[in-house]
Amino acid sequence: MVITRNGLVLGATAVTLSTIAVTSLGLHSQGQALFKESPKELVDEVWQIIYRQYVDGTFNQVDWQAVRREYLNKSYGNRQQAYKSIREMLKKLDDPYTRFMDPKEFKNMQVDTSGELTGVGIQIGMGEETKRLTVIAPIEDTPAFKAGIQAKDIITKIDGKSTEGMDTNQAVSLIRGKVGTSVVLTISRNGKEKDIRIVRAKIEIHPVRYSQQRTKQGLIGYIRLNQFSANATKEMRDAIKDLERKKVEGYVLDLRGNPGGLLYSSVEIARMWLDKGTIVATKSRFGEREREVARGRALTNKPMVILVDKGSASASEILSGALQDNKRAILIGSKTFGKGLVQSVRPLDDGSGVAVTIAKYFTPKGRDINKQGIAPDVKFEMTDEQRKTLWLKERQTVGTLADPQFAKAVEVLGENIAKRNSRAEKTQK
Repeated sequence: MVITRNGLVLGATAVTLSTIAVTSLGLHSQGQALFKESPKELVDEVWQIIYRQYVDGTFNQVDWQAVRREYLNKSYGNRQQAYKSIREMLKKLDDPYTRFMDPKEFKNMQVDTSGELTGVGIQIGMGEETKRLTVIAPIEDTPAFKAGIQAKDIITKIDGKSTEGMDTNQAVSLIRGKVGTSVVLTISRNGKEKDIRIVRAKIEIHPVRYSQQRTKQGLIGYIRLNQFSANATKEMRDAIKDLERKKVEGYVLDLRGNPGGLLYSSVEIARMWLDKGTIVATKSRFGEREREVARGRALTNKPMVILVDKGSASASEILSGALQDNKRAILIGSKTFGKGLVQSVRPLDDGSGVAVTIAKYFTPKGRDINKQGIAPDVKFEMTDEQRKTLWLKERQTVGTLADPQFAKAVEVLGENIAKRNSRAEKTQK
């Protein structure tokens, strides 16, 4: 999970298993003293946040006023009792994205998006349908990625301990650890379980890498975006400008396995490709909250194909959905993850925090992709074995013609380049 500049997050249960850089949250010593005297204050504060902001005005068909009376009528001897009641209270919403975090868990939630991380390198969440701990995506070139962890893997055990009934905060506490130590994740994939041992390490994330390739269709620019981190915007801009100088005739943007990240990063990157039109709209229970649009500052209008798969989530779905709906790009691959909720993360006076679902986001055509994902224009799937061979055994072929999905992208892109050139010739005549 990543906090954006305006406090909004995408992929709300997503937690990146890495070292935390704790930001200054302006916690108040006076509030902390008050909490020590009256744990009820914290219970009521969380209730009030839900009452004011929660996306569902029916509160999952629960009488939220009655919930307040129930929990404020209880006696609390210490903070742990208050924490337990808050979790019970939020459970009534039946929303795995809305959750309470004690001070340790709250610090663990905050991820430094600027560069070096420490951990195993996966983003996890609670499966919408399975209600089990699920891998959203492994971060490329991390221990989890190299160990063969895949998007949609269900984590059934952590070091032998069952994850049934376990929330993401508890899972993070078990999976985290010192560099050089290991953790065994038992994962279920296609109905079969297997143990995977992963050694924790320092992780350096480079969100963008790019190259140009000469094909029979012309000079193609290839850009792989691994994550929508704070520096992804600048690196993407630099990549496009460099490839434009090299006179590429079209682009393949690779979002496979990209678990998302910063909301503003996805919007800014969309503006680099899109000259006009809506990028994304968010809607709360009170109606439309925000609408982000292009500003006429696209860096290129050349033909474009986007590669997506089941590991393309949240911010990846905003970008691909925006370019698909505006007919700016053709999507190739398999259906995306389907994570379309927005959260506000609020620090509380004792150092704990609460994440509350406040909105859904929609593509320019009004598509709600939560749980549904985005279907590609050209379906071109790979088997688990093909993916394993490509990403782990023959990694150097990713983004080359030996990569089946990239080869398909080049084929489709070539057809669009030819159409564009034909139109240009007719215009000149």
